[in-house]
Amino acid sequence: MSDSSSKPPATGGPGNWSFTRWSTIGQLEALEVHHPLFLATLFLQGAHLTHFAPKDERNWLWLSELARFQPGRAIRGGIPVCWPWFGDPLRNPPEIRKRIASSSAHGFARTALWRLEDVRESAHEVEVSLSLSANDDFQEHWDGHALALITFSFSIRGCQIALTTTNLSKAPLAFSQALHTYLPTDDIQRTRVLGLGNSQYIDTLKDWDYVSQEGPVYFEGEVDRIYETGEALTVVTPSGKRKLTSVGSDSTVVWNPGPGKAQRLSDFPDSAWQKMLCVETANAASDYRVLNEGQSHTLGVFIGRA
Repeated sequence: MSDSSSKPPATGGPGNWSFTRWSTIGQLEALEVHHPLFLATLFLQGAHLTHFAPKDERNWLWLSELARFQPGRAIRGGIPVCWPWFGDPLRNPPEIRKRIASSSAHGFARTALWRLEDVRESAHEVEVSLSLSANDDFQEHWDGHALALITFSFSIRGCQIALTTTNLSKAPLAFSQALHTYLPTDDIQRTRVLGLGNSQYIDTLKDWDYVSQEGPVYFEGEVDRIYETGEALTVVTPSGKRKLTSVGSDSTVVWNPGPGKAQRLSDFPDSAWQKMLCVETANAASDYRVLNEGQSHTLGVFIGRA
């Protein structure tokens, strides 16, 4: 992740922004970054990034053409923030599960309204920070008190995301999470993920059995795996490569719904599984984290050219 000493200077309130402006998309409020070197779209609901692209390039993220921008509805595509639990609550470790009072997957952060903390701009970079205070307002979903701070750094080199969780309660806090990154491809069957070879993964489609990965990951149907590694990865598609470099993570989720599940997903075209994949920087399964009072943990990923 980039050194804090090289951060763009703070640029105050909206009246002082050069490249960033408020926008309403559907029924949701968003920040749109129109920098001479790159473009980005970031929603306050869910701290959800749906678009990033250097100038004259296509969106580096996949966004469903059926995505709906409505209060309380998760956006299909981009980078949903799964927090303070990942996946099915019942599949989380007991320390996490005992705090969850909801049957919904992936936590409440992806549909919660985050607060804008800061915008910093320079000739080369824009940095946007948002926060979510998970307190008594969320007690119907979760028993905990924590602060989530997420910072997006955009540049011609790529997009960097850092999600920092701080435990504000006196008791230890266990949580799982993921930056659920959707990536585009021209053809999923000619797409592969490099960097996961010789690692173990949990195959959630085979009763959560452990399997050893040999060589690149290919897609021949539905894939839903939790890899026990946080190594740098390269996603190879017919039109190019992307490198994902993670910090604070020893687990990676690789997902594609395949043709069958695609028909059951909301806001997802039946054939869209052929044009996307998810490679998620995570703290999932046995890689969940526990924070004592006042402790923090940062999960991050840099998405750049390979």
